[in-house]
Amino acid sequence: MTSERPDPGGKGIHIGVALQYRGQKVVSGPCYSVSLMTATCEHANELLKGIAGPNAQLRDDQWSAIDALVNQRKRMLVVQRTGWGKSAVYFIAAKLLREQGAGPSIIVSPLLALMRNQVEAAARAGIRAATINSANVTEWGQIDIGALDVLLISPERLNAPDFREEVLPSLSKSVGMLVVDEAHCISDWGHDFRPDYRRIAVLIGDLPASTPVLATTATANDRVVADVVAQLGADTGVLRGGLDRESLSLNVVQLPDPTQRAAWIAQYLAQVEGSGIIYCLTVAAAHDLAEALETAGWNVAAYTGRTEAEERERLERALIGNELKALVATSALGMGFDKPDLAFVVHLGAPSSPVSYYQQIGRAGRATDHAEVVLLPGPEDQRVWEYFASVSMPEEPVVRQLLAALGDEPFSTAKLENAVDLSRSRIDQALKVLDVDGAVRRVKGGWVSTGEGWSYDHQRYDGLSAAREREQDLMLAYEATDGCRMAFLRRELDDPTLGDGQRCGRCDNCTGNHLPVEVDAALAERVDARLKAPGVPLPQRKLWPTGSARRGKIKGVQPGKALGRLNDVARGPALAALLRDNAYRPAEHWREDQWLTRFVAVLADWDWDARPSTVVALGSADPARTAMVAATAEALARVGQMRFGGVVQAGNAEVEARNSAFRVNALDRYFDFSGVDAVDGPVLLLTGEVDTGWSVTVAAADIAERFGVEVLPLAFASRA
Repeated sequence: MTSERPDPGGKGIHIGVALQYRGQKVVSGPCYSVSLMTATCEHANELLKGIAGPNAQLRDDQWSAIDALVNQRKRMLVVQRTGWGKSAVYFIAAKLLREQGAGPSIIVSPLLALMRNQVEAAARAGIRAATINSANVTEWGQIDIGALDVLLISPERLNAPDFREEVLPSLSKSVGMLVVDEAHCISDWGHDFRPDYRRIAVLIGDLPASTPVLATTATANDRVVADVVAQLGADTGVLRGGLDRESLSLNVVQLPDPTQRAAWIAQYLAQVEGSGIIYCLTVAAAHDLAEALETAGWNVAAYTGRTEAEERERLERALIGNELKALVATSALGMGFDKPDLAFVVHLGAPSSPVSYYQQIGRAGRATDHAEVVLLPGPEDQRVWEYFASVSMPEEPVVRQLLAALGDEPFSTAKLENAVDLSRSRIDQALKVLDVDGAVRRVKGGWVSTGEGWSYDHQRYDGLSAAREREQDLMLAYEATDGCRMAFLRRELDDPTLGDGQRCGRCDNCTGNHLPVEVDAALAERVDARLKAPGVPLPQRKLWPTGSARRGKIKGVQPGKALGRLNDVARGPALAALLRDNAYRPAEHWREDQWLTRFVAVLADWDWDARPSTVVALGSADPARTAMVAATAEALARVGQMRFGGVVQAGNAEVEARNSAFRVNALDRYFDFSGVDAVDGPVLLLTGEVDTGWSVTVAAADIAERFGVEVLPLAFASRA
């Protein structure tokens, strides 16, 4: 033990070299002041009251986890059901460690909703917290990390070039505790594995041995627990509890027709009290269902991974405040979203595993005596499962082709789309895996090859494929079982507290009360008409992003439409091939051209205030794409007896920025309007594809301002 001298403040001791605390090295160097006082359960309880209210009390197992982290500086894996209070454990532990002189704790959280809720909860307890994620890039420079108790970061930040090279090295040396929230994402075998999470193992290896590490999840079976423990270290303590959710009533409704299922949900919303979440398997399905439910008179909104960060926050608050009947969501609304009185969770289409299904239904009934859970599976679910399984890692020849396209110069994923037959999302996923494997590296401007040797791990990917197939079979078994549904899910999660023959007494099979399957014919007809309407709406931007060169409301840009969505499992591939080749040119007779026919159908179904009189083409950095869009715009003008107003030319280099404020700034003077003639009346602005939506919005807003007209965006395809 080193020599000690009194701290003038009376709160601890100054350390000369190093301190041995309970046999472990805690800190070193003269800059630390560490209290020798052992953290107490009483003090932890006071902090909990700040988070959860004056009547809150820590449970014994919560205190056991805090004690292990703070007083024993251990590594812990906590597997507890949703609502158990995992976030309270790590916030309290972080504050207690800070009081002992440790540095800020890092919490790696996967979703923005989780971060927002947790920062607010921390503030109530006097815990200083901030986030670094893709939604607040413009605020990073204002964050004083050293003044924080807790820093929440998204796993993707761990490989962002600036953060990885300038922030992470020093942060890992001074971190008080590392928390890995939703830790099943670490594991190859977890239901929501993310390549970025694999970097956490590298971060853990760089930490001092005395740094406590906490991993938390509600969804981990024995295999995932073993995998996470192996990555945290052999001495990791494991705290597992029971996974029964006594408020949940589980039901399955079998309806073979997709339209009938959508109409059933519209009818069900009139019978269920409160507000909830309706999960869909794809972005396209979420938008389609939201539009159908709105047609049926319901105040709902779509929420997906493509929804802008500010809009996500607005929608979350609207649901929490019961301003919406439901959010129609993909799995993007899941981990971390906290509405204690959420009354129901409905699934249109089954997730591909019982584990992921349990995770999503866990959002309901956290602070209520009863919440409804309904699954409406369909025969098309398995096709969706197969698609997403193929996205995880392409076959070896395709990966080799991707590697061959990379060199010393950075390539963006958008440019790589022209070099390999993969969608942008699949390219991005493969690159993340290759990055963790050391074959490529993310740098400013895109991706480069490291030149390191790389081998395709057939054994690993074959094992994952077999595991996915088993999980899919189990999900089908859940749909068909006549046994207790909650017991089925708990069994697949290896719940250590589940007894033989135990039943929940609440699900449809236990009670014998199965939900009716009859659907009102008139309602079904209205829903069917909406689902089969030509084209899809484009997400409409209404406000310029905070921190951009433009301010306030966006003027002159009306709601737009596209032929379809690229992520539509059925229709997306044909649109993707069309946009990849850029070779399409309209036929002379439009009735003989499938694409012109579809455009005409979309225009005929468009309920606009005033018919467009001019068509303008929006060019891009790709000359072939510009030529295709311009030729189609001329053809549409001819077929619709409108005027062709010319082409808006784009810059020579593609705008790579993904953050909204940065993207708008880059687009502010990007377009050249010299090729656009004087236009009459409303303008139809045709573009190839809409991704973030900012390119077409900036161009449309500029046309509206220059010519004093309303602009209606029209696209071949939408990525939203």
